[in-house]
Amino acid sequence: MEPKTLRIIRAEHGALAAMLHTLALMARQPRPDFDALRAMLFYVDEFPERLHHPKESELLFARLRALAPQARELLDRLDADHARGERAVRALQHALLAYELLGEPRRQAFEAAALRYVDAYLEHMGLEEREVLPLALRLLGPEDWAELDEAFAANRDPLTGHAPDEPYQALFARILRLVPAPLGLGAPN
Repeated sequence: MEPKTLRIIRAEHGALAAMLHTLALMARQPRPDFDALRAMLFYVDEFPERLHHPKESELLFARLRALAPQARELLDRLDADHARGERAVRALQHALLAYELLGEPRRQAFEAAALRYVDAYLEHMGLEEREVLPLALRLLGPEDWAELDEAFAANRDPLTGHAPDEPYQALFARILRLVPAPLGLGAPN
């Protein structure tokens, strides 16, 4: 059976990929739902950037570096992506705000930035899924998995079916209400 950590990472990647695809679709609309886009980008900043990525870098990647020196370049690249992640989402939030406040002259810049962001993020997760997770499965032992399972189980990402912590309940209700189906409960695009 696959370790719990890998199931959690795959579930979080799947939920985030669905949100990113929705974000890309919404970014292409002539007049997107700015409230929904802001809420989605806030989620990315709060959950993947602050919970998911640090655990990958500090726990999973650190163990793999010690066991697989041949993977150092790949792990360094993924860590660099993680380090840029918070800046990247903030830059996209700024581009969204510029579009919302300044209108059509900023639409194309936001759309292009959103599509680049989504493509880069999906590529990043794809590398982890194709290269890092199989490597971890081959090299890590039961003690490693026990510690990783405990750490990753604490993430409790609401987009993977967990109830949101109290401060985030309103945010996730809002995202579900505003974002079009199938990710949310809003009208499909």
